Amino acid sequence: MMNKRLSCLAAATFFSSAAMAAPQAKNIIFFLGDGMGPTTITAARIFKHGEDGLLNFERLERTARLKTYSNDFQTTDSAPSMGAYMTGVKINQDGISIKDARAIDPDRDANGNRTVDKCVDGQVVPTILELAKARGKAVGAVTTTELTHATPASTFSHVCHRDAAYSIARQIVPGGAGYNAALGDGVDVLMGGGRHHFTPFDKATNPKGRADGRDLMAEFAAQGYYVAGTRAGMMSARPGRKFVGIYSADDHLDYALARRPEQPTLSEMALKAIELLSKDPDGFFLMVEGGKIDHALHDNNAKNALADTVAFDEAIQAAIDRMRQLDPGLENTLIVVTADHDHTMVLNGYPKRGSKVLDIVHDYASGEPKKDADGKTFTALVFGNGKVRPDLRADVDSATAQRDDYQQEAGVRTVYESHGGGDVKLYATGAGSAPFKGTMENTQVFHLMKAAAGL
Repeated sequence: MMNKRLSCLAAATFFSSAAMAAPQAKNIIFFLGDGMGPTTITAARIFKHGEDGLLNFERLERTARLKTYSNDFQTTDSAPSMGAYMTGVKINQDGISIKDARAIDPDRDANGNRTVDKCVDGQVVPTILELAKARGKAVGAVTTTELTHATPASTFSHVCHRDAAYSIARQIVPGGAGYNAALGDGVDVLMGGGRHHFTPFDKATNPKGRADGRDLMAEFAAQGYYVAGTRAGMMSARPGRKFVGIYSADDHLDYALARRPEQPTLSEMALKAIELLSKDPDGFFLMVEGGKIDHALHDNNAKNALADTVAFDEAIQAAIDRMRQLDPGLENTLIVVTADHDHTMVLNGYPKRGSKVLDIVHDYASGEPKKDADGKTFTALVFGNGKVRPDLRADVDSATAQRDDYQQEAGVRTVYESHGGGDVKLYATGAGSAPFKGTMENTQVFHLMKAAAGL
């Protein structure tokens, strides 16, 4: 028993020493594929490259497996799981970077919008973005969701409930009421959707707007930010000024398969953010979220989930290529890629190798559509739960199953498909990446990034 104890102590000491001795990362880019569980990665790989291919981020040399449970739930919400990465502590369901807080639904304002934050307890804990800013680094958050959504919000704000989006918005506008002082002179780069959280209510043109009448976009501009609302506006931004780009008026950004030309791709946003942040001689911290993966899965829509995973992967590769130009060998840059939680999608039914992953399952020998026990065809990808569970199953054909808007069937009928409680994968490369290995708590990711950057 004593030898076993000494062995465990030595292993723990080695792990701690390895983390502390890791090369210092002047720059950190943290990529978050929202809802990108292991099955989604596998299916996206087959969708893009076939069974024997790899997504770009799967080629990164450091890998780990992460436990995702929140402080109070076995299957986590996005808010506490992202908060675990950003703060190093377990957080209650729906909480945004705040410890031991009760998640109380925000009250509705006079216009019926959920605006009023009712946070009455909890402990604000610093995020790695805030720590990086305090050390003089440039910082940024980029997302394909609303800028106030759970993942980006967990980098720069603190509220008891993720739905207090109007309160989250005012926390990132320097000089205004409700500003998060831990952000110093402000987040240097902000990109996403959801402009209604930043602009005044108007019954005709902005019914989801702010009831307090504040125009936070104008306030950003008054604080010296370059403000953009389109891809063209973003592309014209140059280093030397802080930047905020909100490319959708009252919602998240589009799916990759349906992206309107006025919205930038995630690759373009990531590259522009690097261009703007990398001029800081002290380095930078950047969070990039592929947030629409999660939205498609909640809608039982595998095709958009896979296409957005591929777009996320392309953004990762574009960013790594750019950083290798700026920092050869990534000697001073840590890249981390992971997901916040899993979903209930599974790949099933013994499809033949080389089959289209979005197709119905065909019999291996005959090539004819395979049938379930009731004599009906079925798709290779299905969900454990969701809103698409017919009382009486009907046949589905290949053309229907592969439409952009096709919703795969679910085993249990729910209002919308839920998250899954399984572990997720992590991939890393660059300075300080060696300790990312084995099965870890999601909170450990924060501590390893913090140690790598010397924060």
